Amino acid sequence: MSYGLVTIGASWGGLNALQRVLGALPGDFAAPVVVAQHRSARADDTLLATLLGQRSELEIRDADDKDELRPGLALIAPPDYHTLVDRGVIALSCDEPVAFSRPSIDVLFESAADAYGSSVIGVVLTGSNADGSQGLAAIQRRGGLAVVQDPETAERPEMPQAALDAVPAARVLPLEQIAPMLTDVVGTARRRASA
Repeated sequence: MSYGLVTIGASWGGLNALQRVLGALPGDFAAPVVVAQHRSARADDTLLATLLGQRSELEIRDADDKDELRPGLALIAPPDYHTLVDRGVIALSCDEPVAFSRPSIDVLFESAADAYGSSVIGVVLTGSNADGSQGLAAIQRRGGLAVVQDPETAERPEMPQAALDAVPAARVLPLEQIAPMLTDVVGTARRRASA
């Protein structure tokens, strides 16, 4: 299976979890990454991307409307905007919050499932609510790969547990094993070129 997009959702405790996952991905990771991390509408627009970029070989920045998706790039949903995926590009929306959240992980995952079908991976990390569980189920229904951080390794286990309740067949991994698994199934630009 060739995966063309990785989507990641995180909430409470997400900064540490995202630093560990994104920081362990190679700079030539062969798929784009889109992240929805719950954060305040008053948050500094660039702080999260800056912090994550300090520990990663990937190019990491906040998403802008109509940004093109490409390998080696991780786009972060900006504060107070839903971030949706259309084939190859990002769209931002000011629609009402979903599950009290904007950006909503469910919105990101559901749009990715619609756009990428079986070639999308959804990853649910630490958090204290159920956002992402319905979107992860949509990814699984379309044949994509559903991955959940082991709730026992999460700073807040509620969100990964809700995802597991919705998608019992999801691949469950401790936090430190998620990036190696993603690298293994997605590959790198170098590895794809030599295949």
